[in-house]
Amino acid sequence: MAKGKKVKKKNTRQHPNQVQLRIVTSHTCQVCKQQCARGLAYLEQMSQPGAIGFGVPCILTKQKS
Repeated sequence: MAKGKKVKKKNTRQHPNQVQLRIVTSHTCQVCKQQCARGLAYLEQMSQPGAIGFGVPCILTKQKS
């Protein structure tokens, strides 16, 4: 029996130093020690009654891939 060819996984990053940012909720932004402008704007948006949020990318919680 012949073995199949090995398929190499394609690197999805466009740049070698590109990082993935974690999506955080307003609770994480609220207790953050270094609050950024994006997080503070998201906190203000989520403080409105009936607001629905899906989180914001956090520059302070970079993932190494």
